[in-house]
Amino acid sequence: MFLGEYFHTFDAKNRISVPVKFRKGLGRAVVVTRGLDRCLYVYSRKAWEQEARRYVTGASGNAARRGLARLFLAGSFEAEVDGSGRVLVPENLKSFASIGEKAVIAGVADRVEIWEENAWKKYTADIERDADAFAEKVDNRN
Repeated sequence: MFLGEYFHTFDAKNRISVPVKFRKGLGRAVVVTRGLDRCLYVYSRKAWEQEARRYVTGASGNAARRGLARLFLAGSFEAEVDGSGRVLVPENLKSFASIGEKAVIAGVADRVEIWEENAWKKYTADIERDADAFAEKVDNRN
């Protein structure tokens, strides 16, 4: 399980260090793709195969499912975590998430997310402000 947030910087070759705590869970082969909320999702190869199956199930008959399948699958990029623990992120994906040099790598249970640093700070501030209201909306015990 991936947990925590880490502030990192991209190098001149569009590589970013994967936090040491995430490396074992991700393995050497990862998939980077567009995510929701204008961030990037990073999956281990095995987790990505499960996720991809979920996106294509029923996609041919449902426009919303087709759209999400295209967003995530066509926008995906297979990458290797190098010997120094870095992963290459293509420019088109960095551009999608408006990421420059500084980024936040966040563990979100089954995936890792990469956010533009200021977007992450704003997003988390907004979530922290509205957490009680969100909790009421998603509380399934009632």
